Amino acid sequence: MNYIEAIILGIIQGLTEFLPVSSSGHLELAKALFGDNSLPNESLTFTVVLHFATALSTLVVFRVEVVEIFKGLFQFKWNEELKFSLKIILSMIPAVVAGLFFEEQFEAFFGGQILLVGFMLIITSLLLLFADKAKSTTKNVSFFNALVVGISQALAILPGISRSGATISSSVLLGIDRTKAARFSFLMVVPLIFGKIAKDVLSGSINFQSNQIGVLSVGFIASFIAGLFACKWMLAIVKKSKLSYFALYCFIVGIIAIAITLLND
Repeated sequence: MNYIEAIILGIIQGLTEFLPVSSSGHLELAKALFGDNSLPNESLTFTVVLHFATALSTLVVFRVEVVEIFKGLFQFKWNEELKFSLKIILSMIPAVVAGLFFEEQFEAFFGGQILLVGFMLIITSLLLLFADKAKSTTKNVSFFNALVVGISQALAILPGISRSGATISSSVLLGIDRTKAARFSFLMVVPLIFGKIAKDVLSGSINFQSNQIGVLSVGFIASFIAGLFACKWMLAIVKKSKLSYFALYCFIVGIIAIAITLLND
């Protein structure tokens, strides 16, 4: 992978992490177009690094909310900040369980599984279409809602299932206010990404070679900058109920991915 390809992949990750079109699915499609022949775990490592960049961009966009949450936690009271933090932790449980017990199985889905990506993108398009039609969206995120949304996030480990699309759609279908749904969706993934990075580094799964540092760095920077833009844009899109446009996009890309795969077999 050269620097230009790393920048392109970084921009794709930064945009698609927040836009409901599946960042992992688009990364796999882009790698296939570039002729990437990485092993599944190497492909996943690059994906995790780019996800780390978008996690940082999330913290920058929601820096005021994050500071308020930490201030509330240090009051050591049963306040809204503590409740929100506990809901975030609860939402993480399904993805943590999936990662701990099915990590090898999920890793096998990365690295050229274009047919799978195509079908999952179609599923994402249907989720977005249903969510865009939801009428009553005025509720706050409850503990039960947090767990349900967490299950959606765990399923979104599959390339082609949009994490933001699945979590925001499930939230909206549960009747949660659209702006609050987007805020919860973006913040709930941050601890998971940081935890994944720490786990892989401590276990030795990620071994950065000296010749990889430059490529990973430019990809990281591109993903971070694109993530800042996409996060703010997505908040406005969800509020205005414009998810159907992304539903159509995911459906078209999914069909193209399936058709190309079948024609090449």
